[in-house]
Amino acid sequence: MSDLICTGAVAGAFGVRGEVRLKSFCANPEDIATYGPLSSEDGSQSYTVSLTSVVKNGFAARLGGVETKEQADALKGLRLFAPRDRLPSLPDDEYYHADLIGLDVYDTGGTLLGQVKSVQNHGAADLLELHGPGMKNTVLLPFTLAAVPTVDLEQGRIIADPPEGLF
Repeated sequence: MSDLICTGAVAGAFGVRGEVRLKSFCANPEDIATYGPLSSEDGSQSYTVSLTSVVKNGFAARLGGVETKEQADALKGLRLFAPRDRLPSLPDDEYYHADLIGLDVYDTGGTLLGQVKSVQNHGAADLLELHGPGMKNTVLLPFTLAAVPTVDLEQGRIIADPPEGLF
């Protein structure tokens, strides 16, 4: 399991005074400011976060050390991470996306279907993007209790009961 969890991303500059447009991936979006300082994935950059206002699809925020629009523009696309121990522990039926990526996915008969490449959400529910041997394209598996009855982080695997015709 990764010790770093992606809590948000910089969507670009906001205004001309060094603020950024910040997307929060936290269950309670405003909590992103309480998990800081946040860092880049490799840990080479670290930022304190202070939210200044709510904007469409996120927040306007100040990141420590970012003073100009040019510095804010340069951070566009930066994913921000917090150490797992600063985040709340999750109920049994919730998972951090970072913990699902890379897990092997088996069907209910024990046949390997593939591996989780990413977790996506296009508005309705999370989808697990699977890839694996013999697959031309990735497959999007609905991350619902019906389609994914078992997530076993200790064994590093998911048991899936995919909808008919998906595989």
